[in-house]
Amino acid sequence: MERLPLPASWSRISLSLKVQASYAEQDLAGRMEKLGYDLDEEAEYPGTALFHGKTFEIFPAGALGPYRIEHSGGAIRRIVAVDPDEHDVISDFKELIIDPMSERLALGGNRAQRATFPDYCDRARWIADAKVPAHADSWLSTIEEAAGRRDSEREYLGRGDWKKLKKRMSVLPAKAAFVATPDFSKVAAPRKAFRAFVADAESAGSRLLFVAAVEDDLRAMERMSGVRAERFANWDEAAEARNREGALLADFDAGFFAPGKKPTLVVTASDVLGSRAHHPQPMAKAWTGAFDHPDIPERGAAVVHLQRGLALLSRLQTVDMGNGTSREMIRLEFAGDDAALVPPADLALIWPYAAEPGKLTLDKADGSTWWNRRGEAEQEIEAAARQLAKHIAQRRRRRAPKLVAPGPAYERFVARFPYFTTVDQAKAIRDVLDDLAAGHPMDRVVCGDVGFGKTEVALRAAAAVALSGKQVAVAVPTTVLARQHVETFRKRFGPLGIEVANLSRAASAAEIRDTKEKLRSAKLKVVVGTQALASTDVRFADLGLVIIDEEQHFGAAEKAKLSGLAKGVHTLWMSATPIPRTLAAGLAGFRDLSVIATPPVHRLPIVTKVAPLSDAAIAAALLREQRRHGQSFLICPRIQDLEPMLARVKLTAPDLRIVCLHGRLPAEDIDDRMMSFVEGEADVLLATNIVESGLDIPRANTIVVCWPEKFGLSQLHQLRGRVGRGGTRAFAYLLTESNSEQSEKRLAVLEEFSKPGAGFAISERDLDLRGVGDLFSEQQSGHLQVFGPMLYSYLLKRASEKGADGGADLWVPDLNLPIADMLPTGYVQSDAVRLEIYGRIARCRTEDDLEDLEDETARRFGRLPPAACEFFAAARLRLDCKRRGIMRLDVGPEAVAATFLPGRLRKSRAKSLERDGDRVVYIGNRNAKPFERISDFLELLDE
Repeated sequence: MERLPLPASWSRISLSLKVQASYAEQDLAGRMEKLGYDLDEEAEYPGTALFHGKTFEIFPAGALGPYRIEHSGGAIRRIVAVDPDEHDVISDFKELIIDPMSERLALGGNRAQRATFPDYCDRARWIADAKVPAHADSWLSTIEEAAGRRDSEREYLGRGDWKKLKKRMSVLPAKAAFVATPDFSKVAAPRKAFRAFVADAESAGSRLLFVAAVEDDLRAMERMSGVRAERFANWDEAAEARNREGALLADFDAGFFAPGKKPTLVVTASDVLGSRAHHPQPMAKAWTGAFDHPDIPERGAAVVHLQRGLALLSRLQTVDMGNGTSREMIRLEFAGDDAALVPPADLALIWPYAAEPGKLTLDKADGSTWWNRRGEAEQEIEAAARQLAKHIAQRRRRRAPKLVAPGPAYERFVARFPYFTTVDQAKAIRDVLDDLAAGHPMDRVVCGDVGFGKTEVALRAAAAVALSGKQVAVAVPTTVLARQHVETFRKRFGPLGIEVANLSRAASAAEIRDTKEKLRSAKLKVVVGTQALASTDVRFADLGLVIIDEEQHFGAAEKAKLSGLAKGVHTLWMSATPIPRTLAAGLAGFRDLSVIATPPVHRLPIVTKVAPLSDAAIAAALLREQRRHGQSFLICPRIQDLEPMLARVKLTAPDLRIVCLHGRLPAEDIDDRMMSFVEGEADVLLATNIVESGLDIPRANTIVVCWPEKFGLSQLHQLRGRVGRGGTRAFAYLLTESNSEQSEKRLAVLEEFSKPGAGFAISERDLDLRGVGDLFSEQQSGHLQVFGPMLYSYLLKRASEKGADGGADLWVPDLNLPIADMLPTGYVQSDAVRLEIYGRIARCRTEDDLEDLEDETARRFGRLPPAACEFFAAARLRLDCKRRGIMRLDVGPEAVAATFLPGRLRKSRAKSLERDGDRVVYIGNRNAKPFERISDFLELLDE
């Protein structure tokens, strides 16, 4: 723990705003600037503020959202918290405390007296887990090794402070009786198993306590259990209550049995919902993915309808059905100015197509031009699916050592990671460790944006393997990245006595000879290198794991060599922007896929601006960063561009300190120049894209890319990821001389996807635009061109899982109901949002999925009106009909009729059912409501 300012110092430096207090804009703006706030930006992120006439908005340091201050007549009239997206008022406040952007402003110099975190919790009761004392000793040793005893005592909590704190601390016992509740999320029918468990608990007289971190999860648990649980404020209230069922908001990892006079079974959201359970991190910004629903088509987009072919999705259109009812249909435009209206349920058969609408040859509306192409493509997909299933089965059959690291040594290694893992990062680590212990070769892709923690996943995988006695090879594309990874790995592995060597151009000839010899004799466990690792004279004694970082920079042949360095070797691929073939392989199941989409706490979007290239624009961007006491990257596509660019910048901004870097420099010069920039001896690093991979320089928060049209989309995203690593607002300027429409579209993608986590979305867009080719060869795949990459991946995965008849269930029941069967336009007003909801409903496979979406809709738009309830009831009915094999269901004023798939209609003893081949008719209570009659009909079918 770092030392902090004295608690009393905050009142001296913080700014307090109160309703009815005097207001002077110029004075307030000056004080806020001194606290480190940027007054020229919308209040979207901590540290930003913007004045607008009679109001100003500010996002204070450490706050979870922005605030709006209204003023008039020289006084503050109102202080409100506002929604950052919709700008609606959340709640009113009488006072707002604005803290400095850095606690260092409150420290008052190096010699000022400092506090520790316990000083802020003077009257708190301290309870620690059994392992905390050992972890604390490990942390203190790590800090002393890195900073020296004297510096560590001044900057961090010292051993003396820790001893004082331990005297006030209650340490929990290392072992205690523990009986876990079942993990329902991992069984085939979670709802059924959960309900059976609840019934058993009730019959045994035990109390049930549902525990979840958010109210939505508690409601989901109630739905799945069929129980309404009373809410309690805390554990004491829940323990004293007489009710058999209770619910509590708390974030528990797993459920347990609590003995006592009234035995209590504690069931958590993780037990029931698995990975769908929410574990909020209050200070983490909940970014929405750039593609929340990539398989849902949008208006104006090119689409493929499985029964009709290629079309344009024009719009939603309301059609009068007679009898006072109307329905919303989807208008598809085909060749020859033909159009077809299809129901929203058909979105189960409609998928986005990659091509731009203007470059597309549309099919005829009747599907006559489509079926031949579809038939040939489906045959190819079936063949590819058999190959894929064979590949997966072979991989499962291939044996590899079960690698499980010794617990204590591995825990010591993990303890040296100075941050909390994010949810996605922790899951990726679990996935990798499970793969290593499974007994067959791992082949996993980890996709995570720049700075989201892929390196820690690699470090822990390497630790598990090296501590199990096997060797690890880490392949990187550049010498610069090899150098940085070697330093990172040595810091973490050094205290465990495990040597890490460098096999790249940065190492001397003697070092390379020594490394090769140690690899042959098994004296070296971990090596980091470039393509040199695949050289014929590099021999491993006992290679267990190959990690390929930034896989998009390696060619197919290089990757094949690296992943084949030893028989039965585990392979871990890592990338922020994987190439389309790698991403498609993960999506289709050819490789296992882990996605790290959760940004680190306080990671901000990078402001991305596209502008014409000019000397003034370059100088303005670089000088602005210098005024913030930060550093900048200036990137050119070619080595020969660097000297002319240096001259241009020196002319317009002579005070800037600039260092030049490119790949043809000697390795020693690259290291020296890079280190001079890292240590703050230069304001600007002028370089080629050699800096694209892996560099972590928190003070660098501006990047200027000249001629960005000469870089690939993923390269630009990687370059942009070099800045914004330290929680400071960062800027990326793409300065172009191109006027082409295609270039503008490509650069616009980067402007659109500027939030943390955008790398995966950019790869998906790249997959759409470029296609994937054949997963099993270097050919471009014809069937992919027929279906488009999104539908192709879906069909291939289904076919490989289900065999040759994988596409047999790609049909939608036709429901003819006396209801509107649409979302009311007065309830969800946006056509685009209604289309999104229709698409998501069409993709629902289970009632649980549908109930989750129904709950989400109610949260977004308010309580469902009757027409919307009927719409979701019809969606549930459609799922039921598909499960039963009912192709068409007609509900009229006189009867209910169902037409079944051939062979799916079972015999029924019900006398009120009239059967004619695969069609059955039910004449029931004509006065009953439609869904009541349908329910009676389905019950009779089940008899």
